[in-house]
Amino acid sequence: MRWNETIDAYCERVGPGFWAEPVNALTNVAFLIAALWLWRASRGLILAQILCIILFVIGIGSFMFHTFATRWAALADVLPILLFILTYLFAANLHFWRWPPWAAILGTLAFIPYAAALTPLFMQVPFLRISSFYWSVPVLILAYAGFLRRRHPATAQGLAIGAGILSVSLVFRSVDGGLCSHLPLGTHFMWHLLNAVMLGWMIAVYTRHMHGSAQGAGVVAPAETH
Repeated sequence: MRWNETIDAYCERVGPGFWAEPVNALTNVAFLIAALWLWRASRGLILAQILCIILFVIGIGSFMFHTFATRWAALADVLPILLFILTYLFAANLHFWRWPPWAAILGTLAFIPYAAALTPLFMQVPFLRISSFYWSVPVLILAYAGFLRRRHPATAQGLAIGAGILSVSLVFRSVDGGLCSHLPLGTHFMWHLLNAVMLGWMIAVYTRHMHGSAQGAGVVAPAETH
């Protein structure tokens, strides 16, 4: 594989230049803003702060992909997203379900075969094909929301809202290629903006859950116990 090979995958890119996708590149600032905005609220919550750091890195990695537009830059784009998913799953397993750490880790690793099983199914649907891997995520979030609705109704509602935002975001990501002749700018930039909102929202849901759990236990300053 040639890591410096150029990738032209979005409507906005019409050439090989660094600034060939200015809107797609600059809208990644939304990830940085969301990460910095949530950093203060996540103080005392180690996993929440780790998620904020990863969110910041997502913005940098996506910026690199939409400027350098190479295979190595694509890797810098997708790996932080996968890391965010796995870290959030671990946090959810550990604190939403209160699983022991070893079970939370195993539950997190189970995402890999889960996504590997669902991705080929989504690839069979023309509209879902381009984002086939990502569609497994809102499905999983909705499953968590459904199972948590009695134990933690506020958290479940927050997760469901997050899944809804992500689904709308994925629609914008999926229709980009088909609109190039009608909308040269494309719609991928909306994936960035909505995804930044969604990932920030998910961190906020986790943070509120942790604060709520601590208050319910009579703890003044919430802190993670694992």
